[in-house]
Amino acid sequence: MSTRAGRHPQLPPPRADRDADAPAYAIALVCLGNICRSPTAHVVLEAALRDAGLGDRVAVSSGGTGGWHVGDPIDRRAAATLDGAGYDPSGPRAEQVDASWFSRHDLVLAMDTDNLADLRGLAHEAGRTGVEVGPERLRLFRDFDPALEVVEEQPGTVFSPPARERVVPDPYYGGDEGFTRVLEMVERTSAELSTQAASLLPS
Repeated sequence: MSTRAGRHPQLPPPRADRDADAPAYAIALVCLGNICRSPTAHVVLEAALRDAGLGDRVAVSSGGTGGWHVGDPIDRRAAATLDGAGYDPSGPRAEQVDASWFSRHDLVLAMDTDNLADLRGLAHEAGRTGVEVGPERLRLFRDFDPALEVVEEQPGTVFSPPARERVVPDPYYGGDEGFTRVLEMVERTSAELSTQAASLLPS
């Protein structure tokens, strides 16, 4: 199928039903246990947003679809990788995502397809309470990775590359090189998200 009519995914606008005292925009980053991939992305995206002058306008959260690490700090290997690259990894503590996250965030980004499937189940729960979660508000984190040249014809309908190539692989059971690879993916994608946020939320 031709993708000539497509475009790179764009940040959706802020939710119309947001609280009056909410930040201008809110992004949630989700993996399995919230100790490796999503907190790494949390730290890096917050830094990118601060550098863009958006640190007080865009809120970043991270969580896991599973709850067994709730309250734990970031994995020591992920922390060491972040520290070695000049980031402060001390902030995030593991949380578990629930359906209420969809009313509190404008965009929820999953690290892999299993996370995305779990989040779709929670989005269905949110829908039963009147919170609309369109496909443009729930997607894979690396849909925004500029190295992948992701193209879609309609918001949430991605034609290339396939989903299995748009994941952030879980480094938990591997060596240090896996954490380095995750950081590289996260830095590229966070830079793109920050750039798009600056365009979406002009000063």
